[in-house]
Amino acid sequence: MLPEITGQITFPSSSLQLAAVLGVTSSLGIFSWRWWKQKNDYRVLESLPSPPRHWLLGNIPQILAAVKQKKYFKLLFDWSQELGPMYVYWTNNQPVLILSKPRVIEDTIINGMRNGSLVRGKRASEAWNDIGGPILLGQQGTQWQWRRKAWNPEFSSSSLSKYVEIISEACEQIIEKIKATESSEEIKVDPLFVELTMRVISRIVFGIPINPKTPSPEGPPLDVAKVYEAISILSYRFLRVATGQKKWMKYLPTKDSQDYWAAKKYISDFINPRVDLALRLREQNNVDSERVSSLFQESMLVKIAAKEPKYNRESLIGEAIELLLAGTDTTAHTLSFAVAQLSLNPRVFQQAQTVVDEIWQSHGAITTQNFKELSYISAIVKETLRLYSVASGSTPLEAEREIVIEDKVIPRGTKISWSMLAAGRDEEVYSPKPEEFMPERWLDKTKENTQLPMIHFGSGSHRCLGEHLSMLESTVMLSLLLHHFDWELVNGRSSVENLQQNILIYPTDGIPVRFRSRN
Repeated sequence: MLPEITGQITFPSSSLQLAAVLGVTSSLGIFSWRWWKQKNDYRVLESLPSPPRHWLLGNIPQILAAVKQKKYFKLLFDWSQELGPMYVYWTNNQPVLILSKPRVIEDTIINGMRNGSLVRGKRASEAWNDIGGPILLGQQGTQWQWRRKAWNPEFSSSSLSKYVEIISEACEQIIEKIKATESSEEIKVDPLFVELTMRVISRIVFGIPINPKTPSPEGPPLDVAKVYEAISILSYRFLRVATGQKKWMKYLPTKDSQDYWAAKKYISDFINPRVDLALRLREQNNVDSERVSSLFQESMLVKIAAKEPKYNRESLIGEAIELLLAGTDTTAHTLSFAVAQLSLNPRVFQQAQTVVDEIWQSHGAITTQNFKELSYISAIVKETLRLYSVASGSTPLEAEREIVIEDKVIPRGTKISWSMLAAGRDEEVYSPKPEEFMPERWLDKTKENTQLPMIHFGSGSHRCLGEHLSMLESTVMLSLLLHHFDWELVNGRSSVENLQQNILIYPTDGIPVRFRSRN
């Protein structure tokens, strides 16, 4: 039998001091080893241009300051102008390689995603999933493949022809709002286009009527202003986390955290009842289908839930949140910049109106049959995206193994991103005069210009699902505006120069415009 031990065990103070010293020394040793290993692993990147950096934090202070000022895109663009088309910035000792030549970006993404050498960056994926669960954009591998396959047919160019009527109805509502104002009154077009795109994506995905006066019995009504405020808060949180802010900071008692939780609850209250109903329809449990609107039964949400039994509540909610975010700002801000550029370029404005007038004289309206005749209007949208790529480098990739880009060996673990604003102004690809607004460059049929890279919807297998929808919305809306109105910018060129970034780049002033009805 072991003897009973009584009393307390004590250690000499010198032993405690020794243990503390050994603990600190061990921690410092591990930190030093990791620091040395990272520095050694990425030594080859030291030869690339880089902005001045802190010895320990790298460029984190500049990055976080730019994010706080909502100028992250501008920082990457300025560094591209200063350092060239390939440079590296550092977060601690972790390198982020920035590319700004369009063909290099396109080839890197396509080849890297195809052969598995590049994957979605872990931090960006975590930031996306932190917004609303495991969403499509943050996934890869077999799970991503079946989810992408499920949504692809719904957004294909052939499928979207059935949405022309929906888009036209939403666009006509915007036209009527403009007509209801006095000709001398200023109208901020960015909020108008946010309403347009949100009503379209909500109708297609959730079955919510375009007409706000028509009830939507499956869940809360669409309050565009409140939903947009909520998704803007979530988007800004994504950008902060993706560029270095710790996820746990959302639990701190700060205004940012309070806004985040309030926004997440509002979006959940808006989306979750519709997701739950779609899943119940799939199972046909306790659902009176006669009390569910035909619009909801035709929605993408119900179709995907029925078609893909692998979808559970969490992943379907995440997908719905992503589509609401991605389907609103991108097209809205692009339309705003297009309206501004038309005002700033009278030659293009006049040519665009001539094209639209010929359509109305020949057909009396825009239809799926004559949509191809609006190629000049579509070229205006592409040229706008070239100069104002609203999604500029916020979702980096990461090298799974050593790769070569432009004859440079890029070590495993390097994050790879890009400045789309710099890429869109590349002198070799977008000549002549890459700084000028020239839609004709997209219609040039000469051999050297037939394959202008259109990388502003992404590249490779992760290319934007909503590309065709965005082009269709933008082209129809611009055509209707050109048919009904002339306009001028209130703030002139400053509307396209004073920009900020949430996830996406947007005009700070909302682009105020004065419209004049045409006879």
